[in-house]
Amino acid sequence: MAGRVHGRSAALLGAAVVCALVPSSVGGGPATVASSGDLAAHAGVAGGSGGSGSAQNAVAATSGDRAGAGGAAGPVRGAARGALPAPEVSSGTLTAPGARDSAAQRAPAVTHREERIATPAGPVTTDVVVADLRRSSIRATLLTGASVGERATVPVHAERGGTVAAVNGDFFDLARSNAPAGPSVRDGRMLTSAVPPGRRLAPAVPGSEPGDALTIDAGGTPRLDRLTLVASAVGPGGTLPIRSLNAYAVPVGGIGLFTADWNGDRAAALCGSDTDRDAPCAPDRVEVVVRDDRVTAVRPPGSGPIPAGEQILAGRDEGAAALRGLAVGDRVTVRQRVTTGSGAEAETAVGGSPVLRDGAPVPGLDTASRDPRSAAGVTEDGRLVLLTADGRDSTSAGLTLAETAEQLRRAGAVDGVNLDGGGSSTLVYRGQVVNRPSEDAQRPVPNAIGIVEG
Repeated sequence: MAGRVHGRSAALLGAAVVCALVPSSVGGGPATVASSGDLAAHAGVAGGSGGSGSAQNAVAATSGDRAGAGGAAGPVRGAARGALPAPEVSSGTLTAPGARDSAAQRAPAVTHREERIATPAGPVTTDVVVADLRRSSIRATLLTGASVGERATVPVHAERGGTVAAVNGDFFDLARSNAPAGPSVRDGRMLTSAVPPGRRLAPAVPGSEPGDALTIDAGGTPRLDRLTLVASAVGPGGTLPIRSLNAYAVPVGGIGLFTADWNGDRAAALCGSDTDRDAPCAPDRVEVVVRDDRVTAVRPPGSGPIPAGEQILAGRDEGAAALRGLAVGDRVTVRQRVTTGSGAEAETAVGGSPVLRDGAPVPGLDTASRDPRSAAGVTEDGRLVLLTADGRDSTSAGLTLAETAEQLRRAGAVDGVNLDGGGSSTLVYRGQVVNRPSEDAQRPVPNAIGIVEG
């Protein structure tokens, strides 16, 4: 594989393997060998647990190793995605114990490494980016298009956002509205609320709720949180509760709010049930257009762009009946805000299902289904971990949800969420796609988590 360092002495390789063995904490689960460069750059962050692990080993190579050898900022894809390679060592990466603290302080703010891990189904290639959000020069942001359903590949999102790293975000309404399934916040403004749990196109995760999200506050602190939309329309007849914001599935009997961030089919958002996207449309559907606190139209639900400053209330079933009580010219005040379980205001948020809490995988996670995975985690000291695992490939078997949680934990996270996987899984580091997406063409996605440096 181009860009890698080879030809080190057997003694140095042996020392690297002895120093770097990181056993899994789950018997029979994935086992890994981290490069000595990882141990120096991520001291106290990545892979620091004990326990018994599989006898099979895997190998990690930092992007710094690759860049130092071949001048490339990210890995060059090739045969290394196949069989487990020999350990690789960069010059100057074996750090004396007494110098480890100072080495950690000098570590890059954003790093990447690739690993080959052993699983019961065969080897799997993972890529891990760690971003130190405690540094004032580093921040995380939500990458989106001009509307919540506008898709782009992760490299395009990353380039437009001027990021050094980016990973695909939430599950979404693929091939329909393309809007994300969970809550999303960009620059402190809520773009979408969550759809009903039965309409989220994601694998079931025990204990997960529709508002679960990875959030970052204005101070740069990442956390797992739960976001709730609190919204209403106050008119002549009283207060009407609003159940969703720019969501592709308005709850049965409810009213949804659509703003200029939405550019899709509002009528379709009033179809299906809370558990079945293919259920019939609601028999009673209506929308009310509000501008400058006045009703300007009461009409059948439509589609297409919504002008800036205009708000549309779309109701179904009982929600539609309530909206029919409004007439053109009525004064209506739409109010909305978002609350968080932690009480911390979210500057950035992306929906995701928690798979790791308080340093342990969530009980009951699936241990059978293997797929390409994307995930994000938070370390105890406030760093952000982005992870992908290759799958649906002869050289990489994919991970189960339980293994995904374990790999987040190995990377130093104490809390973490599962993001959209399969053909969506894409990780960009310094302009290069560093994982191997499972589809021939990179899948466009509505949002991504980006890391901005500088």
